[in-house]
Amino acid sequence: MNEPAAAYRKMSNLLIKTVIRSLFVLTSRDRAMKKAQDVLENYLKLAEGLSQEKGCRSVEVPPMRGVDEDMRMWSFYMILEHNEIVNRSISATVLQLALGEPLRGPAVIDPKTDVMPSTSAGEEQLSRLRDSVSDHLKVVSTLGRLRGTKTSPHPIFGEFDAPKWNCMFSFHLNLHLKQAEYVIRTPQEARREY
Repeated sequence: MNEPAAAYRKMSNLLIKTVIRSLFVLTSRDRAMKKAQDVLENYLKLAEGLSQEKGCRSVEVPPMRGVDEDMRMWSFYMILEHNEIVNRSISATVLQLALGEPLRGPAVIDPKTDVMPSTSAGEEQLSRLRDSVSDHLKVVSTLGRLRGTKTSPHPIFGEFDAPKWNCMFSFHLNLHLKQAEYVIRTPQEARREY
């Protein structure tokens, strides 16, 4: 890549990071929780009438923001499993930061390897995703003040406190919703399957 293009990409990424961090600062807990519920509803609508075969079919998506190269060849159910893993990690992070505890368990994962779904993910992932969102909303609603907690690093956006991690919950779900929509709605004959 030439130097001007690399400089433009770096500036663009910095701008995106700044916008997202600013958006998270301005988002209330209630609004973040409502967004998570809304995005879950969109996943549930996508799954209506979905056959096991179609839900298990891996489909290559075009490059999408937030979908790494090694995440582009997933099935609908693999996307749900990935989200459930990340949801549980974010929930643990929010809880532990809010309580002032050291991060442990699901809050401490390798974002490149520990979030990868199994190729055998099936329709059970729908209820697991629903449970992970429900559990997150219950936990966050019981916590006291979130702002002003210690922070932990996000692999792309830098240090997040508990409210920023809470916002990341629905943001991450929404990123993969676009991927899920592509996997479900692209006609079979137009798909590149393996």
